[in-house]
Amino acid sequence: VQLQASGGGLVQAGGSLRLSCAASGSIFSINAMGWYRQAPGKQRELVAAVTSGGRRNYADSVKGRFTISRDNAKNTVYLQMNSLKPEDTAVYYCNSDPPRSPWWGQGTQVTVSS
Repeated sequence: VQLQASGGGLVQAGGSLRLSCAASGSIFSINAMGWYRQAPGKQRELVAAVTSGGRRNYADSVKGRFTISRDNAKNTVYLQMNSLKPEDTAVYYCNSDPPRSPWWGQGTQVTVSS
């Protein structure tokens, strides 16, 4: 499976972005899919995950602001990001949860200006 993340960009604090992750193959059988991010000088972290049954988990730093969803029919995972903060600036990636090394793509850059 190849995963292509898109939808990043430059936005002012308080703004919104919607990220998409398109899979080249079926994600129907993958129990959990997640969005990760890596800021400069920091380790990659899981920010949100969604199971095939629709159960969602979020990092404390994004709870109430980000919403993850998946469309198995379209093999796509989404991340709606609202009330963005400068500390959300990072490269965002999608992968399974737990992640599979060969599935890391290039990610999409999100930059939030203050």
